[in-house]
Amino acid sequence: MFFPKPFLLLAAIGAAGIAFAQNPFADAPDPIASEFAVPGGAITYAAAAAPKSLNPYLDNNVFSYQVFGSLYETLLSADPLTGDNAPGLARKWEVSEDKREFTFFLNPIAKWSDGQPVTAHDVLWTFNAIMAPSNQTGAAKVALQTFTATPPEVIDDLTIKFTADEVHWRNLNAAGGFEIMPKHVFEGRDFNKINTDFPVVSGPYRIAEVKEGISITLERSSDWWGRALAANNGLYNFNRVIYRFFAEQDNAYDAFLAGEVDVFPVYRASIWVNRTSGRKFDNNWIVKRRIVNHHPTGFQGFAMNLRRPPFDDLRVRMALAKLLDRQRLNETLMFNQYFLQRSYWENLYDASNECHNVSIAFDPAGAAQLLDEAGWILDPATGIRTNGEARLSFTFLTRDESSDKFLALYREDLRKAGVELKIERKDWAAWTRDMDDFNFDMTWAAWSGGVNIDPEGMWASAEADRPGGNNITGFKDGMVDKLIEAQRGIFDIGERNEICRRIDGILTDKVPYILLWNVDSTRLLYWDKFGTPATVLSKFGDERSLLAYWWFDEDSAADLAEAMAEGDILPARPDVVEFDSAFIPQRP
Repeated sequence: MFFPKPFLLLAAIGAAGIAFAQNPFADAPDPIASEFAVPGGAITYAAAAAPKSLNPYLDNNVFSYQVFGSLYETLLSADPLTGDNAPGLARKWEVSEDKREFTFFLNPIAKWSDGQPVTAHDVLWTFNAIMAPSNQTGAAKVALQTFTATPPEVIDDLTIKFTADEVHWRNLNAAGGFEIMPKHVFEGRDFNKINTDFPVVSGPYRIAEVKEGISITLERSSDWWGRALAANNGLYNFNRVIYRFFAEQDNAYDAFLAGEVDVFPVYRASIWVNRTSGRKFDNNWIVKRRIVNHHPTGFQGFAMNLRRPPFDDLRVRMALAKLLDRQRLNETLMFNQYFLQRSYWENLYDASNECHNVSIAFDPAGAAQLLDEAGWILDPATGIRTNGEARLSFTFLTRDESSDKFLALYREDLRKAGVELKIERKDWAAWTRDMDDFNFDMTWAAWSGGVNIDPEGMWASAEADRPGGNNITGFKDGMVDKLIEAQRGIFDIGERNEICRRIDGILTDKVPYILLWNVDSTRLLYWDKFGTPATVLSKFGDERSLLAYWWFDEDSAADLAEAMAEGDILPARPDVVEFDSAFIPQRP
């Protein structure tokens, strides 16, 4: 699955947050991190297919952001409990009364791994590299383009000021939320070719080894400047983090069961339900856990390319949605483990904000009527609909054989309705190139969620033709553009969410994606040799947050080795961990 990261997951700033940001923050330990965490050991993690680049400015996907975020840091971080802005490379910041100027004061102890200080010149160089028209940094340009009319100003070596050309709630996060790279290392290089070579970093890890298409190994930076901060006590504990790439989940899971991988996040219900039994599970050598926290739910769906026919016709898109039997797929292939999505932002809705979006049900008769109205008439000789010039036929671009069983059932229902579906599989790199070039009919895309909703990058008309951007469907709608414009200057998240609910209603009516299904928890399997905080994961994070909070526990590893040698049973761990129940507040 494709998991592009929405640009900037930092929390939005309310009026109180802006006032608070005028003052330095106290350096306090992370309340989620365990006091028992110790550095050492290694963890091997099952990743998906290797990306085309580890530079997320060039390859907009979650994995590249995850690795890159271990190497490089942002001016701002996020409070682990509230999600509010917190110090990162900047020890403090100031916001002008008109909310257009943002001044950051870098921490004087921040250093690059070669000993040179992190300066405002590095910040400016990185900004300029992202915004350079020749650099293929499409998605990253969206939130930062407001600072181009008045370029960022270096006040001194440790101070930089950003000036926005409009008031926008995300501006502080945009200016403070992009990873800073060292000017003295990369200046003069072709930014579009900076993919895996990152010799100088500022973060808790550095790249130790890259085996192209096979694995990436990160090693812990013992001299990381951030270890002097109490906020990082008990974090980033593994000496080595190994990411092994697997194009197919079945292969990854087999490697996990063989002990070649330590932790396996489960995305497929068939694995969770049918392949988690036997001696290794019965003896608790492998821990099976479902983590329930406040991680925002993203969405996944079949993305249609609205730039080309027949997907430029709403009646066709609606018909194709009516021909996908989501309920049947959930029952027969996914063991009713998922909820059917009816929103692009599920977290907008709760008991006080009911979702009124109309869920598109399986309806072959209704689909046939829509296709007839759109001029696609069934040809009895071929069984395929035609408009007199072309057959109603399209290609589904896929990267993973795990989608085959879903597409096989969908293709059969399409065929009955007179629609021809072809399937073309490509590897990750080729698939990404096609997406960047808008060279697809339909594909399966899954998007991660954010604490704050910023609809612009994915849904603004101005983003529909930006290569490498998030508006992969080419969606354009005048009313959505007006609503996006309206929410820009609103700092109250409740008011913004109300506007986003209106946008969500339009999106579901216009069907740029055939929405699929999702889960509201994180499913994890791991060999019982690690220490974890009581909450297992962070408050807002998914399985990726374990790489910051877990540690290699030598006693647990020894117990596991002995139990496996003797055939003994280890103590069971709770099957379900709920953050709100597990977290014990340690702050006054």
